Amino acid sequence: MNDVMTGFGGKQAWLAVAGGDPEAVFKALGLRDLGTVPWRDGLDLAHLTDDRIAVTPPLPGARGISWVLAVGRALMTPGPDVVALSADLGTEVQFFATHRVTELHRWQRAGSGELLRAFGYVGQTGEVTSWFGEPDAAERDAGLPGDLDPEASVLVAEGDVFRVAGAWSIDPTTLSGRAPGPLRLGATN
Repeated sequence: MNDVMTGFGGKQAWLAVAGGDPEAVFKALGLRDLGTVPWRDGLDLAHLTDDRIAVTPPLPGARGISWVLAVGRALMTPGPDVVALSADLGTEVQFFATHRVTELHRWQRAGSGELLRAFGYVGQTGEVTSWFGEPDAAERDAGLPGDLDPEASVLVAEGDVFRVAGAWSIDPTTLSGRAPGPLRLGATN
């Protein structure tokens, strides 16, 4: 299938799996394989349904690593267990979610079965919902303080999630051009 990659943006959740094998990602997520689909169709289904997840072929990304992205609204709440996934897959696993209506913004990073970093924020209430580890340069550039100070104000927007994703793995809004392989669609049930 000669297809064009399509980026995706807000009101979405996704995983980035370092050096990932799409088949291993499917298995780790317990997905039922629905086959290959054109990128636009697969991403639309993953966005509009509660039980579909689109899985990319390996894509070049940050730090010279190939990343497999698994994207879908089904990952939004409560969110996948990145620690268990990183242990199961034996690699770094990242999770990102953003929803501009409630201003929900989250990211997590795990490697070798250990949580390395977690951040969650709900702009509607101004509440930091999760904080683990120290922010790196990309997170500080996004406006996070160096540590969680109860007196510090935190203001994170959707674009900040994409910037952190781009620094850690892949900014999904930038996907374009000829696809390096097919997009596969899976079902959670």
